[in-house]
Amino acid sequence: NLPYLGHIKPRNQCKKNKKHYKSTHNYEISLKTRLEKMKTAAAVLALAASASAFAPASKAPRATVAVQETKADLEELAKKLNPVVGFYDPLNLAEAEFWGTSNEATIGFLRHAEIKHGRIAMFAFVGYIVHANGIKFPWAMQMDGASFPTETNPPALWDTVSDSAKWQIFSLIAFLEFWSELSTPNHKHYMAGGKPGDFPDFTTGPDGIPHPVPFNLYDPFRFSKNMSEEKKESRLRAEINNGRLAQLGIFGFLCEQTTPGSVPLLTGIVQPYDGEPMAPFTTNVLGAPFGLN
Repeated sequence: NLPYLGHIKPRNQCKKNKKHYKSTHNYEISLKTRLEKMKTAAAVLALAASASAFAPASKAPRATVAVQETKADLEELAKKLNPVVGFYDPLNLAEAEFWGTSNEATIGFLRHAEIKHGRIAMFAFVGYIVHANGIKFPWAMQMDGASFPTETNPPALWDTVSDSAKWQIFSLIAFLEFWSELSTPNHKHYMAGGKPGDFPDFTTGPDGIPHPVPFNLYDPFRFSKNMSEEKKESRLRAEINNGRLAQLGIFGFLCEQTTPGSVPLLTGIVQPYDGEPMAPFTTNVLGAPFGLN
């Protein structure tokens, strides 16, 4: 009698069963892995949700309103600034379109330029008077112990300042210029709907300055935090008028110094100066490589 061989399966059938078992086993492992990952993700989300209940509420970004001034707005502003002179635009700049931009962008550029130059002129005017009267800090000016110059002729005093100190001043100015030109979701550029004259706050973190900056350039102590918009507009108009007057004042000083008698009201008040008041350095830094002094 032959033995019963029904329990022995063909080789091909065994291979198929082996592959099926392997496939099924891998699927079970994959499914188990997915379930474990889902449990882990659910636990992380649950912890994050519970932690968020104790996290401080995030501050919403400051709302910004697009500013698009036109020539009509300038005419209205001119009457508020000086009712006697009113709107005066002999070069017709209010209708210009600089660098292929729109008229609104050009007006934003002109408004911002006037406000910024007015602020610098106010610094210059006050600084001129301070130096002309010999007022200076009592401590040393440089790390090597050099004291502040005793010169009372402001342009001549600037000539005595070392080039290294001047480069430090210009580096700060360059940074402030760079920062003022930034355009972010919370601070639009003055040519793209931003407010002319508005200097962006110093922000820290990944999208800002890498170290803490406790004070801002404008209103470092937040005195104007609760000021009404009407009062802010009134103070801005006063700033524009003071800036215009300061520009006339500082140029009046320099004109009388370099061309005695050109400003009769200042004759005998300011000291003469035979240098170049518009040159930042006593030597021609840019022209020196080309043999220019």
